[in-house]
Amino acid sequence: MADRTLRGTRIGATSLQGEEGVELSPRRTVEYLTDRGNRFAVLFDADAEPPAEWVDQKSGELGFLDDEAGRAARAEFEEKESSQRTPWDMLIERRTREELEELLEERLQLLRARRGGK
Repeated sequence: MADRTLRGTRIGATSLQGEEGVELSPRRTVEYLTDRGNRFAVLFDADAEPPAEWVDQKSGELGFLDDEAGRAARAEFEEKESSQRTPWDMLIERRTREELEELLEERLQLLRARRGGK
């Protein structure tokens, strides 16, 4: 370490250890396909099982594997997305439209009374 001095470096900012003798684990590139047709690649360990879906870091789009597992994940995602109930759906399950209009009118009258309106 005589040839490398600590002067001018921040402790913890950079490693003073060289890359000599370092062997990286084997890796593989997996491609994902978005709904817009964009392809992006993600690097995984060779032994790792890649997930069926992954978010593209550049565009923020959700991508799926371009194989059978990816198509199954895409179908499951679309089914889940279409079957999600919105707050409006849950409200309509509890009350009829006429009841909602009546409640709205009551609340509007209270607000108008507070403001000194009609």
